[in-house]
Amino acid sequence: MNKMTASNHKPIIISENYDMVDGRLARSADAQSLSLGVVQEGSLRSAMVTAKVSTNTEENESTQSQVLPLHRVLDLSILICRTLTHFRDAYRYEHFYDPEKPVLDRIGLQGAALNVAVCTDNENIHEDMKRFSQALINDDELIGERLRTLSRLLEEMGY
Repeated sequence: MNKMTASNHKPIIISENYDMVDGRLARSADAQSLSLGVVQEGSLRSAMVTAKVSTNTEENESTQSQVLPLHRVLDLSILICRTLTHFRDAYRYEHFYDPEKPVLDRIGLQGAALNVAVCTDNENIHEDMKRFSQALINDDELIGERLRTLSRLLEEMGY
């Protein structure tokens, strides 16, 4: 697969207004949203699920690495877990979600909420939801191994 860039990321699940719950940076953060999406290279089987932190400045669109505060990594983990929960039963919907209810959840954090919603601004959302779902299926073993490890470690820590 070629080098992935933020511009190749097609958002599928998004948490907009992230600046309201962005840890100590809340209400003054440069991060505006978190998203999970796909980078498509060729066939349906080659789609890869990706995460992106969208900021106010365009300079973060470069291919340089970005340092993330630890709470953002955890917030991305929360977004990932809630997204995976949705996709367990998404096959029940024609387009893998209910277009009448694109908000999947509101998770309370810091007196505000981390919204988890389908990115209805994506013009190809129906096709991209299929790609996203297939990419999750393709990577199920990899993702599952890491989630089991994370679960074990959190339990060892008392969480």
